[in-house]
Amino acid sequence: MKALKAQGLKPAKLIVRALSQGARQGRLEFGNFSAPCALGRSGITALKREGDGATPRGRFAVRYVYYRPGTRRPRTALPLHTIRRDDGWCDSPADRNYNRPVKLPYPASAERMWRSDGLYDLVVVLGYNDAPRVRNRGSAVFMHVARGNLEPTEGCVALRPKDLRRLLSMLPRDCEIVVSI
Repeated sequence: MKALKAQGLKPAKLIVRALSQGARQGRLEFGNFSAPCALGRSGITALKREGDGATPRGRFAVRYVYYRPGTRRPRTALPLHTIRRDDGWCDSPADRNYNRPVKLPYPASAERMWRSDGLYDLVVVLGYNDAPRVRNRGSAVFMHVARGNLEPTEGCVALRPKDLRRLLSMLPRDCEIVVSI
């Protein structure tokens, strides 16, 4: 995105809007693409805290994609990485690797990326609280596969698998997501 900004260009934007104040579902739009999405169990907040179950409001870079081997490789212009069984994401605010990928087992608290429920079979890492990282402001805010009938997340944005795959096939390398109420 720095290259685009240096040229005076704006990055492509995904827009996520909650259906109402405190809503746990919303709508994600990108150009002509529009799909329902799940939000955090506590809705959207401007003051995100670790473990609050809220989706952070704001503008965040879309960094890269993880996908699980054995599932169909997504078509995308975004950087693509495979998830390995020992991949984790540190969610311990006191740890030096807070809100960063880590290898499991890890001495501090870390979320497992290789999940049996399929939610992380396809994961888009968002640039939330990563540069700079602020303790207790929240970690592991992703866009990932939705549970059931768009059930609430722990703070992420989640889409039905077919919608997430379709969206990924349209996204340019430099883009951002805007989450609002």
